[in-house]
Amino acid sequence: MKVVIAGGTGFLGGPLTTSLLRDQHEVIILTRGQQARIAAGAQGVSWDPNGEPGPWAAAIDGAHVVVNLAGESIAGKRWTAAQKARILDSRVRATRSLVAAIGGATAPPAVFVSGSAVGYYGPRGDEPATEQAPAGHDFLAQVCERWEAEAMRAAGRPTRVACIRTGIVLEKDGGALPEMLPPFRVGAGGPVGSGRQYWPWIHRDDWIALVRWVIDTPAASGAINATGPHPVTNAVFARALGRAMHRPAFLPAPAFALKLLLGEMAEALLLSGQNAVPAKATRAGFQFRYNTVDDALRAIF
Repeated sequence: MKVVIAGGTGFLGGPLTTSLLRDQHEVIILTRGQQARIAAGAQGVSWDPNGEPGPWAAAIDGAHVVVNLAGESIAGKRWTAAQKARILDSRVRATRSLVAAIGGATAPPAVFVSGSAVGYYGPRGDEPATEQAPAGHDFLAQVCERWEAEAMRAAGRPTRVACIRTGIVLEKDGGALPEMLPPFRVGAGGPVGSGRQYWPWIHRDDWIALVRWVIDTPAASGAINATGPHPVTNAVFARALGRAMHRPAFLPAPAFALKLLLGEMAEALLLSGQNAVPAKATRAGFQFRYNTVDDALRAIF
């Protein structure tokens, strides 16, 4: 099948592209013309995700699947007002561009898989968050709500839309995990803040398998949590990471220091969390390869 991926060279999009190419699918990557490293065998098409379709929209016409992973990094820079605007606008405009291209296609895709995040739920304490839980009220929740609303405008015959609410994706070559490792390597690792906040994790291999399952499963639509089946608190995660690295994990990172260093981003990304569970995928029969955080971290290390 023909798959178009926006954001197909990043930490998630690159391995997803490789997985699809390995199974002989045709993959087209929408790229902004920067020095992006496109996987061998994929085709690059330049695009400008400004909220409107452009010449690149021809790639959408006749595609079986469109995957949207485009957007400014949430953790790349301190959250100034300007950076928060970039985070929101990059997601909304890219999604709006793709939805417009789908709407104008003579042969629109059967499936539109659009990114989102468990930040949709906002800080929730211990309360489990299935896909039925309402949106939160903080900045990330507002971003996810706007992002998903844009994506769902593409829903209708023949296009099925799924919004993948991704948790903390684990792998050594990118994402959040490499940023956690330095203190553990020198024996100074431990929980973040109180350690009682939930960190909904997923191994990257399971994330790729879940996205491909969504593509292939006609009943998979709407919001879908991309998290491991057993989320854990940050303190439990820290102990599991210490075991996987054969290092101690008892020195906490004080909340006040993280807030001084990172500002508002510290509370949203590190000091609060969601007990998000993959209710839809589990109920529909998706099989996780890594069921516990210990399984995932042992495999990585």
